[in-house]
Amino acid sequence: MFSDAKDSLIHKNQSIQDYYASLESRIGYRFVLGGTRHFGFYTRGAYWPFPIGKALRAMEDDLIGTLDLEKGSKVLDAGCGAGYVAIHLATAGYRVHGIDLVDHHIVKARRNIETRGLEGKITVTNSDYHHLDAFADGSFDGAYTMETFVHATEPEIAAAEFFRVIRPGGSIAMYEYDHVDFSTQPEEVGDSWTAINKHAAMPAYDRFQQGVLKGILEEVGFEDVEVKDLSENVLPMLRFFYILAFIPYHIIAFLGLKSYFINTVAGYEGYVYRDAVRYISVSGKKPLAAGEVEPSEEKELR
Repeated sequence: MFSDAKDSLIHKNQSIQDYYASLESRIGYRFVLGGTRHFGFYTRGAYWPFPIGKALRAMEDDLIGTLDLEKGSKVLDAGCGAGYVAIHLATAGYRVHGIDLVDHHIVKARRNIETRGLEGKITVTNSDYHHLDAFADGSFDGAYTMETFVHATEPEIAAAEFFRVIRPGGSIAMYEYDHVDFSTQPEEVGDSWTAINKHAAMPAYDRFQQGVLKGILEEVGFEDVEVKDLSENVLPMLRFFYILAFIPYHIIAFLGLKSYFINTVAGYEGYVYRDAVRYISVSGKKPLAAGEVEPSEEKELR
């Protein structure tokens, strides 16, 4: 399906490997989110978080709308996890190539894709989004991250790679987190998020003060970069995580084991200190060269 692929350099980020290999991550993602690794999307003002699956698919539909690509477009899923977002996009008519650093994610993604008979629409490879040399320039109509760019060790390099492999006129969509300047907050707020970022392998999020991610995309060449605050849309799930984590968190904190159960910590403290952070979508377009037209416009001209 993606004939441009070749061997690529992979940096086996050990902190990411350790985070996703932990028993807490494996159990939590499997039994709380059904194997998916992102927030759900709710109507603003909603309180009840169930059904979880419906909210997860709604977030993926929001992603489709943000990408704003024609059906049949080739899309890069940068950090595909177990493949559920790619599966939803393929079911909606897109062709997806997923990449991930974590070996057991690739195994699960391929199994999930095969189970649904989508091998002709989705491929997955063990790859690093900092090094997309497996793909030629302009290989994709679009690319997206779904809460995975926070794991970047060098976000500027990864963003430049996205820009290179997306065709002129193509789009990027990132569903990520950013935060206020923690120096303006009580000390415990910054300390909490610094610890979460460290133990959940999110070095880029440490840097993602409001406006930084938008600036990175603009710096590498994307235009019409737009940031949307979806914090209210994820609040029912964030509140659910808080309730779920409430008792375990206090036991873990009393025993001094917070670094070993970082998802529980994030579930509790992420809600308590939620006013300092945002859940955002950031999107942009790769500009057309002089004289170029969008493929859809070229078809109309013919």
